[in-house]
Amino acid sequence: MRGYAVMLGYLDDPKATAEAIDADGWLHTGDVGEMDENGYVRITDRKKDMYISGGFNCYPAEIEKLLSEHPAVGMVAVIGIADERMGEVGKAFVVARPGTKIDEKSLKQWAVENMANYKIPKIIQVCNTLPLNASGKVLKMELRSISH
Repeated sequence: MRGYAVMLGYLDDPKATAEAIDADGWLHTGDVGEMDENGYVRITDRKKDMYISGGFNCYPAEIEKLLSEHPAVGMVAVIGIADERMGEVGKAFVVARPGTKIDEKSLKQWAVENMANYKIPKIIQVCNTLPLNASGKVLKMELRSISH
């Protein structure tokens, strides 16, 4: 974003300022969004919502989109959790679509057939619900707190 109401930089921190604001004055917020035909912007993700598994950058939003293609997946949230060997691995919290059932083994097998190996969550936890805020966004901080 850029404009007269956007900050000029971080107080006494030129390095952080240079990382956030480019030479043309654009503040890089780390948000990812879509602009509709009326010019309205909808924030859909965070660029920094990423974990590194075995040297591969894993983007939860991409993995969630792939897992959502499974016919029994109603809702899914993916986070990175610590792993001694890989650094971090994916953990998926999955809610089944009404009238369907999901089990970890069959969903992992589906993922093996439909996703790159490094994107497949090591742990799949089937849940009845996911914690949501008032606007319906999954509260990943709550998922992280119950995963440690």
